[in-house]
Amino acid sequence: MANKEKPHSVTITNRRARHDYHIGETFQAGIVLVGTEVKSLRQGKASLQEAFCKAEGDEVFIYGMHIPPYEQGNRFNVDPVRPRKLLLHKSEIRRIQRQLQEKGYTLVPLKLYFDKGYAKLEIGLARGKKLYDKREAIARRDAEMERRRAEAARP
Repeated sequence: MANKEKPHSVTITNRRARHDYHIGETFQAGIVLVGTEVKSLRQGKASLQEAFCKAEGDEVFIYGMHIPPYEQGNRFNVDPVRPRKLLLHKSEIRRIQRQLQEKGYTLVPLKLYFDKGYAKLEIGLARGKKLYDKREAIARRDAEMERRRAEAARP
């Protein structure tokens, strides 16, 4: 029998991004990694909390993404927070660059996962939320949680 990997197996999310930004268009990008980084990712070890993306020339890079060294990696381990190139189509890069020219837009990493054996990063064009937007989202989430609790308490 063939070993079928379930889609989006190891998932690392940047929960803070959805709290701090209004996410617009999203893109799926491949990442240029070395072997020990892939092994560390497969163990579910990575952090997108302080990561950000930049479009430089005709390329897009992710900075600040932390992938800890693989324990058995010895000399093949690389810097855990080195910049990594993202693999996108030229048309997507051009569209991203046009959006980033507009005031207030930024490119944030949202989710890191494996798709058909390849590490993929979901990135999104985002606008920063104001403080009142964040409070409104928290209030809405709390109200929804209270509604569910009340619904579950009813026989």
